[in-house]
Amino acid sequence: MSAPDEVVELARARLAARSAKDWTLADELRTKIAELGFEVLDVADGFEFRLKSPFPIVSRIGDLHKFTDKTFESSVAIIVNGFIEDLIISIDKLKEFAPTSCAILILISGKPELGKLASRLDSRTFIAEVQEGVGWAEAANALLKLAPSPFVIIMDPSTHLLGDAVSPIIEELKTGEWTAVGWRGGLVNVADDWRTVDDKGPGPVDVLFSYFMGINRENAIESGGFNNRSVYYRNADIEFSLRLRQARGNLLQIDLPLEQARHHGYHDTEPGYRDEQSKKNYDRILEKFRGKNEILVARR
Repeated sequence: MSAPDEVVELARARLAARSAKDWTLADELRTKIAELGFEVLDVADGFEFRLKSPFPIVSRIGDLHKFTDKTFESSVAIIVNGFIEDLIISIDKLKEFAPTSCAILILISGKPELGKLASRLDSRTFIAEVQEGVGWAEAANALLKLAPSPFVIIMDPSTHLLGDAVSPIIEELKTGEWTAVGWRGGLVNVADDWRTVDDKGPGPVDVLFSYFMGINRENAIESGGFNNRSVYYRNADIEFSLRLRQARGNLLQIDLPLEQARHHGYHDTEPGYRDEQSKKNYDRILEKFRGKNEILVARR
């Protein structure tokens, strides 16, 4: 693509610096080019330009650094693997209803068409893209580690706010009585040997689901976080919940002003992959926790 004369001259100077093996000057010139909104790409016959992304793009999850130096009371973290239009709705609803003390963190897996997403960036909305893709649990752990707040809400992009669903969760977490508070959850069904979870409505629960789940960040990290072997979301939150319970964490399900749109992560995922990965996740749950009824809450 074409670039302003100033950018072209800087790129020529950088090329000369590279030829002279003056790597320090070459890096300084690359930074100046970036400050003008462009990335310079080295090619066989010289250089090319592309517009600089307004948010970080890294090859691997391990290259990701903190989203911001600011601190917030809470963060909503969303893991995205396609379905950008759903994400845009979720972001817009968060900006409408969530308190300004809540940061919005978006971690994009792969190289989707980003469309209008960049226009949603603002002083509390942060986006990062991992081009090689990343498993769901690994992404969730990265968000927990890098979140600029003591409380983190893991949210699915198919979940949309109808009102302020953030403040009720944060108020419960701030009491110190609960390690995690969420919108959907349930009790492990011991009658069928731990193979299902029954939704009993609001109250203390064994597990919470990541449609909208608030977590005490420090407690979550101390418990070991999500299992990185869970490359797919389904049942990964159950295993995480049981880890919290095993670490003596208390989980609470509450009613919140939320609605569930089409869950593309389930309904539009290739069925063979979905079922295989879901089973792998649940098999680990049965292997690690089945029969440990002492970590469960009282039945109701």
